[in-house]
This record gives sequence, C-alpha cells and structure tokens, in this order.
Amino acid sequence: MDAITNLLTRNSPRELSSPIPSKDEMHEIYQAALRAPDHAWLRPSRFIEVTGKGLEKLSKVFVELAGNEFEDVTPMQMEKYESAPFRAPMIIILATKINEHPKVPKTEQMLSTAAAAENILLALHAKGYAGIWRTGKFAFNKKIVEYLDLSSDHEVIGYLYVGTPTGTSKNIPQLEVEKFVTRWDK
Repeated sequence: MDAITNLLTRNSPRELSSPIPSKDEMHEIYQAALRAPDHAWLRPSRFIEVTGKGLEKLSKVFVELAGNEFEDVTPMQMEKYESAPFRAPMIIILATKINEHPKVPKTEQMLSTAAAAENILLALHAKGYAGIWRTGKFAFNKKIVEYLDLSSDHEVIGYLYVGTPTGTSKNIPQLEVEKFVTRWDK
C-alpha cells in the first residue's frame, strides 16, 4: 500500500480479533514508531505490549486501581473496567518517560509519544492489521504508573487496542479541507 493511500484509508474499526502481528512484524512496527519526531533525541516513548495472560494482568490492574483510587465506582463500571482489556487480542500501553531538559518540556515529549502511536497505527494498517487508540480514566492518571510498575517519571498517554479488523468498516466521510486550513499568503 502506498503511503498516501495508507494515510487516507486508516481508521479505527469497530471490532478487532486474532490474528495479531508476529514478533517480527511488531519489531518493524516499533521501528516505525521510533521514527517519530523527537526533539533532542530524548527517546521518551515506551511501549508495554500486552497479549495472552497479560490481558488478565492488565484487567486486574484496572480493577485494583479503580477499587482503590476511584470514588463511587458502580458494579457496572467495575465490570466495564475488568472486561476492557479483552476488547482486542493485543494492547500496547503508550507511556512517555519524562526527561528533564531545558529546551524540551514534558508536553513536547508526550507529543513525541503520540506521534509514535500514530506511526504504529499507520504501520499496522499497512500490514493489514488495525488499532484503536483509547484513553479514559486509565490514561493521564499519575496512579496508573504505580500499578503498572513504572517509575514516577512516566506518564501513560493511552492504549492501542490491536488486532485484525472484523465486522463492518466505519464509513469515514471526506472532510472539506478548506474548513480546517487558513492560508496566509498575502
């Protein structure tokens, strides 16, 4: 698939199932991720790949964090948190390791990880797989890093749910570019 077709056709499918990318495919996908813009070569992006029994582990993390840290969690919400990791056969947890730097603020380092995440989504699509980027209460949450056994200099910015697209595809409308672009040419 050529690059422009990849960009113009990628979307987040409604459902994901097996198969997932092989270890070799994921190696190449992570290489693509690490080509994201990275001011001062700080290499802030970190990825936790969750599959198999790891999905059960992540489910337990979500339930434990919600039970200990969230207020007024209903049984229905707790059930949703517990089942969330099982929506796809692979989850990639997106984390940024924040480095103190005089010219590269925390936000810019997190944006580098966001660009890396988009590279992952595009690489998955190019290989016939798909991903859905989710955030919610378990992203941008200082407590989640403890539950994931990450050091306090990390920030979780989201979760990529990964697999093979199944079911019907979303119909993504063609947007009118002129509504989003302002030109300063005079």
